[in-house]
Amino acid sequence: MDKTLKGVLRPLKGTVKVPGDKSISHRSVMLGALSEGTTHVTGFLNGADCLSTISCFRKMGIDIELSEDETEVTIHGKGIRGLQKPSEILDCGNSGTTTRLLSGILSAQDFDSELTGDESIQKRPMKRIMKPLSEMGAEISSIRGNDCAPLLIHGQKLHGIRYVSPVASAQVKSAILFAGLYAEGDTTVVEPALSRDHSERMLKALGADISTRILPDGRAEITVSHCDKLSAPKETLEVPGDISSAAYFISAALLVPGSDIVVQNVGINETRAGILTAYRSMGADITLENRRMSGSEDVADIRVRFTEGLHGTEIGGALIPQLIDELPVIAAVAAGAEGDTVIKDAAELKVKESNRIAVMVDGLKTLGIEALETEDGMVIKGQGRGLKVQSGEIDTHKDHRIAMTFAVLALAGSESTEVKLLDADCISISYPGFYEDLASL
Repeated sequence: MDKTLKGVLRPLKGTVKVPGDKSISHRSVMLGALSEGTTHVTGFLNGADCLSTISCFRKMGIDIELSEDETEVTIHGKGIRGLQKPSEILDCGNSGTTTRLLSGILSAQDFDSELTGDESIQKRPMKRIMKPLSEMGAEISSIRGNDCAPLLIHGQKLHGIRYVSPVASAQVKSAILFAGLYAEGDTTVVEPALSRDHSERMLKALGADISTRILPDGRAEITVSHCDKLSAPKETLEVPGDISSAAYFISAALLVPGSDIVVQNVGINETRAGILTAYRSMGADITLENRRMSGSEDVADIRVRFTEGLHGTEIGGALIPQLIDELPVIAAVAAGAEGDTVIKDAAELKVKESNRIAVMVDGLKTLGIEALETEDGMVIKGQGRGLKVQSGEIDTHKDHRIAMTFAVLALAGSESTEVKLLDADCISISYPGFYEDLASL
């Protein structure tokens, strides 16, 4: 489905509550299935990716109940060794998280399995998890020999390793840690900077022996020990709103003059909240209200006011893992800032659902915004508060974050501006009600 959006002539006002955190939703199902007892989850993200995770675990014998609106989930866990051999291929859909994290779990089972996904997943690199898992003793291969899905996994007895990861990736780290639950001895992952730590927090809450320390050179070292038992949480697991989804409303308020909005109940885990740091470095007026803890996660209401003096900035280094999914929409906001914004150390964007560096630069140019693609990022030439968004057609490449980014940028156009998004319905992967929520403001 294609969709055409126009600029808005009035400010965005009001409150909005975004769907549950995608990363936490995935992990609640996976670790709930491996726990002993019943895990109750509220605020679950009912996007296609997370539903793919549920489907895979149901095929391995896990009883999972969904409420009518699919935002409440009950997982009847069968313990660390409770998964059954699936009777069919496990389809991960468009979900890289499902594919990579599940590979870690399946590598240690006493059965063989096959993982596949849609056209996009079958192009995304899997060697980054195949290499460390193989070092642990796993037998995992790319059926087509191109280091991508479909993957064939022969369950094996694993042993712990110390793996120095070349990238700060929560998916790579989590795949290794999940395999480490089954491995003999300790399993350690060292990453260039601490990536999102939802897996570590949830594992600790369920009884796993896991620790994190920051090394003198700034690298993060995470160690998990062999685990015989995970225990389901006694209380309901409340999934906070996804800051990656909140990012689009935060960004819209910074683009549309006079806007003043509140995004309620958003997870602000310090390993995820880099977008707030980046926008504040640009001079944005962002405040946290009603700050609190929900389970093991930090949560707050985020208030954003349009800021006249927004200026360019440089985003790179250790901040990148904290905002990797938000970089496209940050690039869009940079178009409305004074001066250049430089995004670097972000080559990881090339291997997401699309090459988000190339796609963003092409899309910005289509709408009349000067941008330059670099080897590991991009440079956006900001137009300041005189931003003029031209009409144009954007190929989303069926990438949900690209679609939502250009839907937001379209708002900064004039009444006559028309931005047509191809395959605009790809947003169902992470935020099915996005267009309606945007319109409500």
